[in-house]
Amino acid sequence: MSYRFLLISAFSLPDTAGYRMRAFSGRKQDMLLNHDMLAPLLAGVEWDVHPGAPATHGEWPVETREEFAITGVNRLKVVREACATGRYNAIILLGGGDPGYVEAREIGRRHGIAVTACAHAQMHAAGMLGHRFSIIDISENHNLRMADLVVQYRMADRCASIRNLEFPLPRPAHAGRVSVQDESERYQREGISDMLESAVAQSIAAIEEDGAESIILGCSAAYWLQPVLRQRLAEAGWDVPVLEGYRCAIAQAKMLVDLGVDASGIAFPKDPPPRTRLRKLV
Repeated sequence: MSYRFLLISAFSLPDTAGYRMRAFSGRKQDMLLNHDMLAPLLAGVEWDVHPGAPATHGEWPVETREEFAITGVNRLKVVREACATGRYNAIILLGGGDPGYVEAREIGRRHGIAVTACAHAQMHAAGMLGHRFSIIDISENHNLRMADLVVQYRMADRCASIRNLEFPLPRPAHAGRVSVQDESERYQREGISDMLESAVAQSIAAIEEDGAESIILGCSAAYWLQPVLRQRLAEAGWDVPVLEGYRCAIAQAKMLVDLGVDASGIAFPKDPPPRTRLRKLV
């Protein structure tokens, strides 16, 4: 099976923005956070990266519900245009908060194109690994977005907890605070990180106190934690999966393409639907 994937970032920022966390132009590998972690899964895949629609919420990363809503709407135009080209058989929405995901699936269904996203893919992968998962996330507002997604994806009975590390995204509201980006750069530079230590402690608490059987990471800016957090938990004696969204979303896209499906035409009907139901259960 040939995989032809487009990975779409949540938004793009101008060169003058002071809160850029990645490249928005140039080599596709440089535009993809943690590319080295993803390279084995992308081997043999024809893939492109879209930098994301230009941000209109502000020149900083997305963290609040309002910003996720704005970003989701902006991304739908990119999805429509990508589907219309006929070049891709799957679209992967990057970003841990899944802005525009449900609506993008509706667009993809019209074209027979699978659409996946990070939080959704992680939760479903975790559901195959054990009964309950915990989300290790970066900040209070981002926690609330993840809580909304848990309910929207009907995972409330599978989610043991959302635990907050409180290393937020770099943005004006958090000026002067240590950010997730600061900690990522510190770990790359020094091999140590207070955020990593907090993630280890909160993951163990999620296992021991909340009943988590797997761990997922809430924000894509924190996906760098995945391999080292898994190692640290194993060293502490916990044989627990630690997932991150990019690889889960890519793997889910491969599965859907291999199965020859994208989404249910009943859950995401055409406009107008070929048939309608008189009763729906929620």
